Amino acid sequence: MILTDFEAQIQALTPAEKAQILQRLVFDLAGTWPGIEKIAGVAGGAACIVRTRIPVWTLEGYRRLGWSEARILHNFPTLRAADLAQAWAYVATHPDEIEQELLENQEA
Repeated sequence: MILTDFEAQIQALTPAEKAQILQRLVFDLAGTWPGIEKIAGVAGGAACIVRTRIPVWTLEGYRRLGWSEARILHNFPTLRAADLAQAWAYVATHPDEIEQELLENQEA
């Protein structure tokens, strides 16, 4: 994509959408995500929800199966709605990583 095309697309966004993109860029460049952590030896080093050992790819897998956020929260009582929001943001910015983890764990 040419930079001028990208700039035109940014101009068309609402202030809230611009803030969301900026937040994702900052987190991605910093290599850290609020509410998400990777720890060697926990879930194979996959991105997990902090305070838990629940991988983001697991939550995305349930979402793809059609589970609502309410159902996910009910089945994972240690999770909060904010945890899911962070997980979905992580999935949106790391689609290749999540897709690979889903494929690897589907075969297991």
